[in-house]
Amino acid sequence: MNRINSPENVDLDYATTELCPAQEQCFRKLWQLLSLSNVIVLYCNTGLGRTTVLRNLHARMGGAYLNMTDFVEAIRHRHPVALEETFERLVLDAYAKHDVVIVDDLHLLTRATGNCNHFYPRSGFLNLPLTTLATLFAESGKKLIFGVDGPAPEPVSQRCHNVPIKEFEAADYEFLCRAFLGELRARGLNYDTIFRFARELNAHQIKAACQWFHEQEPTTEEFVDYLRSQRLSSNVDLREVQPVELHDLRGVDDVIRSLEVNIIVPLENDALAAELNLKPKRGVLLAGPPGTGKTTIGRALAHRLKSKFLLLDGTFIAGTRDFYGKVHQLFELAKQNAPSIIFIDDSDVLFENREEHGPGLYRYLLTLLDGLESETAGRVCVMMTVMDIAGLPPALIRSGRVELWLDMRLPDEQARKEILAQHLTGLPAAFAGVDVARLASGTDGFTGADLKRLVEDGKALFAYDKARSQPTAPITDYFLSAIELVRANKERYAEAEMRARPPANMGHGS
Repeated sequence: MNRINSPENVDLDYATTELCPAQEQCFRKLWQLLSLSNVIVLYCNTGLGRTTVLRNLHARMGGAYLNMTDFVEAIRHRHPVALEETFERLVLDAYAKHDVVIVDDLHLLTRATGNCNHFYPRSGFLNLPLTTLATLFAESGKKLIFGVDGPAPEPVSQRCHNVPIKEFEAADYEFLCRAFLGELRARGLNYDTIFRFARELNAHQIKAACQWFHEQEPTTEEFVDYLRSQRLSSNVDLREVQPVELHDLRGVDDVIRSLEVNIIVPLENDALAAELNLKPKRGVLLAGPPGTGKTTIGRALAHRLKSKFLLLDGTFIAGTRDFYGKVHQLFELAKQNAPSIIFIDDSDVLFENREEHGPGLYRYLLTLLDGLESETAGRVCVMMTVMDIAGLPPALIRSGRVELWLDMRLPDEQARKEILAQHLTGLPAAFAGVDVARLASGTDGFTGADLKRLVEDGKALFAYDKARSQPTAPITDYFLSAIELVRANKERYAEAEMRARPPANMGHGS
């Protein structure tokens, strides 16, 4: 029978596979617990080295090491529904021969047989053999060690001590890159910079990044570019987003400066962010009438930040079965990509129909917002656009959840001149004589979207005369006529909105 080595008799500096700092810390904690507990669970997220640590433990202590490959082989000769009995027999056979039994990847079996699998006819039955086995090892003095991705099943968690592998730090990134690239090719990388750019990488992702460079000696910039383009992902297809830059917006220089100061610099300037411990504002509200450029800011940020930008908009249909799951996945992706932005477009629309969505939606969002306080999650910025502040639940915009409030106002006359000139640039020579100043003075109350529509309508009126071979009017006249068309449409829209608005504005509870 295999006997357990005591901690005093095992050289902790020996390893079959060298461990990174996070794994080594876990191993030492695991080793200490062996003298205190008979049932231990090692847990961590995928790719942090759970199997590596357990195989090292097995190499040092001996005993039986079982994983799902052994289980699949055992089930070949049993009834396909007898998963639980097969698992129990596999562990009991190991128990009879060894004082130490390590069972890796238990989560794969619990997910197949657990309560979440409604199609499995014996859902939850695995709890019985797990209870029996945990009790048997606890009373016998032998050691049972499980490796899981996530929390242990309840019968085990009530009888065990837990040991985590913590999320990787810069030192772990360096260890793994040196292992995968080799000392010479990894020597030029700044691991603090790489870690600040992408704090949630696991060993699989770091290995894939190193393999990408083949025999090259990558620079830090090349490594980060790879992560940006190949590893970190956004839910936005930039090919479908109109190219635009923040400075294309006119008349909101103060808003752009505030975005640069409070969002862009902490996200883009890694060295300064590290030196001064800068973080993007946790909550940002962009408020203003339709057409003032709120969504345009989102487009500009999407192109500028790429994988660091994630969008929550009307394509997330509130009230559908998978809505909350999609929102949760979006927030988790933002944490993985941190520092990052979640851009919630037309947030007031998401909350406007309380009868359909109920209070659950915004309470759920409050929970997610309040969860963005850890070191990693604290580098996620939630930016919301809103047309009507009254449409937001009060609890969403108080208690420090919104740290930056930016007003997107209507463009003044100078801004209107710049916007019109921008839209007229590049048109045929026939449009060269447009009196932009006259148009700007006659469009008080127009948004940037209105001005864009004005130019499009003016072009259409000119084209109509040309197509019918009619004598053309002075070019400015077509745009003056377009002003009246746009103004009439705005009035009709306002009237329709008034008719559609409920008689009383329903408030939201906190």
